[in-house]
Formats: sequence, C-alpha cells, structure tokens
Amino acid sequence: MSETFPHNPLLFDAQDLGPEAQRDLFEKLLLPRMIEEKMMSQLRQGKISKWFSGLGQEAISVGVAAAMPRDKFIFPMHRNLGIFTTRDVPLDRLFAQFQGKDHGFTKGRDRSFHFGSPEHHIVGMISHLGPQLGLADGVALSEKLDGSGGCSFVFTGDGGASEGDFHEAVNVAAVWQLPVIIGIENNAWGLSTPSDQQFRCAHFTDKAIGYGIPEEDAIQVDGNDLFAVYHAVRNSVESLRERPRPIILEFKTFRVRGHEEASGTKYYPEGLIETWGKVDPVDRLRAHLQASKVLDEATESEMAERIKGKILTGLKAAAAEPSIEASTPQELLDRFAAGTPQGSMEAPEAQGRELRFIDAITEGLRTSMEQHPNLVLMGQDIGSYGGVFKVTDGFVDAFGEERVRNTPLCESAIVGAGLGLSIAGKKAMVEMQFSDFVTCGFNQIVNNLAKIHWRWGQAADVVVRMPTGGGVGAGPYHSQSTEAWFFHVPGLKIAYPSTPGDAKGLLRMAIDDPNPVLFFEHKLLYRSLTGPVPEEDYLLEFGKGCVVREGSQATLVTYGLGVHWATTLMASHPDWDVEIIDLRTLLPWDEDLVMSSVRKTGKALVLHEDTMTGGIGAEISSRIHECCFQDLDAAVARTASLDTAFPFAEDLERNFMANARLEDDLRQLLQA
Repeated sequence: MSETFPHNPLLFDAQDLGPEAQRDLFEKLLLPRMIEEKMMSQLRQGKISKWFSGLGQEAISVGVAAAMPRDKFIFPMHRNLGIFTTRDVPLDRLFAQFQGKDHGFTKGRDRSFHFGSPEHHIVGMISHLGPQLGLADGVALSEKLDGSGGCSFVFTGDGGASEGDFHEAVNVAAVWQLPVIIGIENNAWGLSTPSDQQFRCAHFTDKAIGYGIPEEDAIQVDGNDLFAVYHAVRNSVESLRERPRPIILEFKTFRVRGHEEASGTKYYPEGLIETWGKVDPVDRLRAHLQASKVLDEATESEMAERIKGKILTGLKAAAAEPSIEASTPQELLDRFAAGTPQGSMEAPEAQGRELRFIDAITEGLRTSMEQHPNLVLMGQDIGSYGGVFKVTDGFVDAFGEERVRNTPLCESAIVGAGLGLSIAGKKAMVEMQFSDFVTCGFNQIVNNLAKIHWRWGQAADVVVRMPTGGGVGAGPYHSQSTEAWFFHVPGLKIAYPSTPGDAKGLLRMAIDDPNPVLFFEHKLLYRSLTGPVPEEDYLLEFGKGCVVREGSQATLVTYGLGVHWATTLMASHPDWDVEIIDLRTLLPWDEDLVMSSVRKTGKALVLHEDTMTGGIGAEISSRIHECCFQDLDAAVARTASLDTAFPFAEDLERNFMANARLEDDLRQLLQA
C-alpha cells in the first residue's frame, strides 16, 4: 500500500475549517461524483457520445476550485468536472454541452470540457493537453502587470507534462516570475502508459529545481484528501499575493476509470483499482466526517437528495433543448470576433514624406503602443537589443521592459501567453525572429488562436509578426515563405504588405482588430525599399487589394516581393500591357477586384515567392477558373519558386526564386 500510495493517506486536517465549511466542501465533492455516476448511465443509453471520467480524482478539482478566488482563472483538463460544478456552472448548460446542443457553451462545435466560460473564469482545454499552460502564463502575466496580487491555476497530468509545452511554460513562468500555480495530477498513467515509461524522475516535483523553482515551491499533495488540496491551494494563493512566482503542486491520486470509457482499464495490474479504492476521496471523507460528528446519515441523505434533484432537473432541461440545426452563414460568421475597426482602402496622402519599409513598421508599432496601454510586445531579443532587425529599437526606453518583453526561445509558450493576455483583456504582439521558426508555435496558432472564437466565443487579440522571404542568402531555415501553411486555416487573418505605406496601415489594423492576425514582413524590403508614409494614424481595410498598374492584355495577381518583381518586369517591357494587382492581405483576399480585372483582360497569372505545389496561387487560380471561365482566353498561369527546400548558394537561390521564371511564363501567357 505504501508503495502505491506514498503519503500517510487521508489525514483530513481541517485546520481552520469549521463544521459547516467541512460539510459544504463534502457536498461540493459529492456533486461531481453523482454526476459521474449519472454520465456513465447516459453514455450507456447513447445520450452522450463520450465520457472522460475523473472518478477517484474529484477531491483535486473541488479543492482547487473552492480555494481559488472566484475572479481568478482556472485552466482545467478533461477530468476536472469538479472545477465546473464548484464554480456553479449551471447544470442544464453543462449537460447540454455534453449532448452537443446549442444551450451548451460551444454551439455543438466541441465536446465535453473543451470550452471556456469567462463568467466563471474557466478556460477549458484542447485535445493537445500541453498548450493551455502557456495560456495560464499569459493570464498570470496580466495579473502581474496589473499588480493585482492575483494568480492563475493550470492543470496538467502525467501525459501532458511530457510535452514540450510543459517545459516551455514552466520555464517562462520561472524566468518572468509569474504568479501561476501549476497543478500536476499524478495518477501514474498517461492513458495506458505507466509513469516509468513517461519520465525517469521519481516525482514531478523533482523537475522544479531545473527551472530554478525552490524546493518549498514544489509541493506534493495527497490528491485524495480534499482538505489537503484545499489548504495547499489556498496557501499558495495567499503566498503569491505577496510574492509573484510559479508554484508546482503535484497531486498524488489515481484514475479509477479508463482514460475515457471506451479505452477501459485492462492495462492496469490486477488489484490496483481495489487498492486505491481503499482511499476513495468520497468514501473516506464521508467516514471521517461521520466519525468526527461533523456529518450524520440524515444530513448526508438530504445532501444526496438535493443533488439528485439538481441533476435530474438539469438533465430534463438539457433534454428539452432542441437539437442544433446547422446554419452555414452562422458557422462562417462565428469564425471571428465582432469589433473589427473600420479602415480605409487607401492611405491618406503622405505629402512627400518617405520612410523605409522597416521604419514604417516601427512607426505603426509605436503608434499602437501609444494608443493601447494594454498592448504587450513579446519576442526573442526585442528588448534593449531592439530585435534582430531593429524594429523595436528604443521601445524599452519608451514603454518599459514590462511591455516590451524579451522571451526565452519558446515560440509555443509565448504565442500561448499572447492568447492568455487576450483572455485577460489585453492585446499581444508576438514577434517570430524569422517566420521559419513559427513551426515551433504552429499548434498554438492553428488550434488555439484560430479556433477559440468559433469554439466558445473568446477573442484572440494577438498579432504574430513574421519576418519572411528570400533573396538575402540566408539558406533553408531563414528564407522560407510560410504564409501558405496558414492560408488553409479558418479563423486566421493574414496580411502581407508590399509598400511602406501599406505596412504601417495594415499593421495598425492588425493590432486594432480583436482577431488573430499573422503579419508577414519581407526581410529583403526592410531597408531596400522606401515609399510615402503619412504621418497621421490610419488603418487599411483587410480584404481590399489595389491596382498597382492598369492594363488590358492580362492580369498579374501577386503580393509582397512579387509586386516589385512584376513592376520591374513591366518597366523592361513597355509593350506589355499587363494589369498588376497587389492583394495586400491573403485572408481575406480581394476576390471581387481580381475577378473584375480578369473579366476585363481575359488572361491571368498568379505569382508568389512560395513554392508551387499547394501554394496560395493554386487557390486563386482555381477561383478564377470557377468564376471567370467564360471570360478567359487562356488557362490561368502560375509562377512560383521551385518545389525544393530553400537553397543557400547565390546561384542556387537565384534559380530557386519565382522571379527566375516570371518573364518566360508571362510571355507564354500573352502569346497564348
């Protein structure tokens, strides 16, 4: 028994909890247990499709939620039912959520506990387990910036703590001394994988020293002892009020049921469930309270009847809710949060003022910092060094280190922290040192930023700046065009300016928009391109391209550096009467402008620096064929870079880039 359950089990030291408080906590514990039992029945009857049981672990969720201040965020996992019930989430809505009904929290778009409720200060998980740790860092950062004395609480488990997101988030929390409580539910199994196949250390608290978290802030807690959990969390909350920092609480417990009901428990050694049944958190607390005369059978019976009535009432209400009827317009509308500001299609007159491309970005970013005191910038080396491209040079002096934050090399945690800041009501800008490095933050962008509003109505007020593109001899890991990786993802917006004037106006729009925006900046243009940029503040509307050059023989559709390739080529061929369209933004992109031009010219070529296969040009070409087939005098052409990785040597790079084939491709189209 001692090897399986390493603590002196279930001491139930009430400390300052009086009899009424003890009974109240027991009733809070009994509620999720009785819901668990009912959900098993609902699953067998086919009324819900899946259930992740936390049976045997309820004391952790209830103790955490009871001890955390109600106005502070908790980030639960899929077996933390007690968080939701202790925070008084209405049962009818909770059951409707499990049944995939509109009365739930996700309009049937996600299941079980994959949702948040700002009203209850709860942010649910996504299936990838680890990413929510970064979000909790962001909320904790907001608490620290506000000087509130508050904190956030985030759950993870045996499996989730093996993910890189765990390392990144704990490291960031330690480096920035963020007031976040990291609760690790150690039930000794990650689905069917035992802990000795997950990690080599004896306990999760052993990891703390590697992050500079002192021994006294890495605490093992008997996870089946409700009072022990409650006091550990309450003491941590009070301590963080005085001194912000991360605290690790490792809850020793056991999952009685399978990872989810369909997976079963056949992988457990014989007798293990029975052994842990001896320290069941509900049964043992009941026995303790009865022995100490705090609870009698009549009182408990009243509790159980009251809870049973609440459950049945909630189930009846949920069952009475109609099934969801799909509405395509509503599904598309809910991809984005409302509140996108009104911008113009064109910048004001610059009156002779010229700026380099990079200086226009700096000016747009500086204006945003001045207009939004809640905007926080994060990125590698963006502080006193000013970033590798010096976009934020001088920003620390102007806005301080709290708002212009150097980060560790951990793209996932920092994008997650940006989303956490948004959840807490702030704005975030995350700079990728090079857009190539965004792969390390890919999951946060495509599964958290892009989906969170559509899933449960939470705005992701985050801009990710992406220095991108080739032509600078930087080789395969600092030159890639990465925009097509995200073009496929609903819920994102993508801007890709080609001029200094557009760069300022589009960046200002990106930051003012409450939705996630990927903002691509071509590195080659940073210091090689100058252009007119108005001094006054202005926002350029997303989804509105512009005609760079009018023509009648063909339409050339492009963006970014491609605009300059096209205009340079036209200058060397005065006899080619080609209309050039700069898309300026890729999500959304200006279909009306493109189709109008193609209907006029009868021919089209789509040019981009990215590789050919699966590039953005394929989608645009397809749409032109679908919309303008009757108007076309030739098949739509595409010009793109080679379908290889990006080469380093100068001649190889020149041959790789789309510009090497543009002249021949356009000539063939004009002659067709």
